[in-house]
Amino acid sequence: MYSYTEPREAILEYGHYFLSQGDGWRQVRVAEGKKHGKGVILRFDGVDDREQAAMLIHREIAVARDVLPAAGDGIYYWADLEGLRVEHRDGTDLGRVAYILETGANDVLVTDGKPERLIPFILNDVVLDVDLVNGVIRVEWELD
Repeated sequence: MYSYTEPREAILEYGHYFLSQGDGWRQVRVAEGKKHGKGVILRFDGVDDREQAAMLIHREIAVARDVLPAAGDGIYYWADLEGLRVEHRDGTDLGRVAYILETGANDVLVTDGKPERLIPFILNDVVLDVDLVNGVIRVEWELD
């Protein structure tokens, strides 16, 4: 699996997981796991052979929000940023955060506005303020 936690193997520390299934989620337990290359290898309880494991390809794995550690000052969970309105420092609406890309150098906010914009998530440089209460990210970014 590909883990978005930092470090990647931190995903193994959570006790309860949810696996996407059709229109919903079902709770699963991890029997064992370890870091492997850029990902993590997991084996769920009750999944004991390759055919059973193959049925789980492309499924999402989630954890309950209340088991996550507090984000800390200047650190944000992607789920908290997605959907926020992005606003230029002059008040121009740049759309909402549709999703976030991980590039290695820095994360990139992708807006759903017209045009779609890719805005580097660099705090105190490009990203001036993240206001979770009011749902706004203020940026210093070139207007096209």
